[in-house]
Amino acid sequence: MAHSQGVGKVLLTGTVSDSHTWNLVFLELFVEELGHQVVNLGPCVPDDLLVRRCRIEAPDLVVVSSVNGHGYVDGLSAVTRLRAEPELAGVPMVIGGKLGLDGRDEADRAARLRAAGFDAVFDDGDLLAFQRFLADLPAGASTMVGRPA
Repeated sequence: MAHSQGVGKVLLTGTVSDSHTWNLVFLELFVEELGHQVVNLGPCVPDDLLVRRCRIEAPDLVVVSSVNGHGYVDGLSAVTRLRAEPELAGVPMVIGGKLGLDGRDEADRAARLRAAGFDAVFDDGDLLAFQRFLADLPAGASTMVGRPA
């Protein structure tokens, strides 16, 4: 796999209801192999903890991963909470994995997640699309207030 120029710091997180870890370990290794620094918050991350760690870590990208099928509901909550914080509103944020349980309305769910504030949605873990997204994201993409240039 070819290395890309890293965007900087990627904050990786599971959703509040998802206790799976293998997806997070795999994504951490995948993103690091592409040349990015990764901070992995692990599974079952409440929205307030995600916001707090975004303030501390100042990530250039937030990646939310879910495999339990509740990614849509949990993702809406997380992105809404993060986008409500003025200093975090410009941080690029993506979600991927198993976003629903019923196998229907994937396009509608993805559209609603983007409308809520996600920059990209990778339903069913489309790694090639995610890799392209990372490659196209400029270094220092985040526009957090008070971040060093």
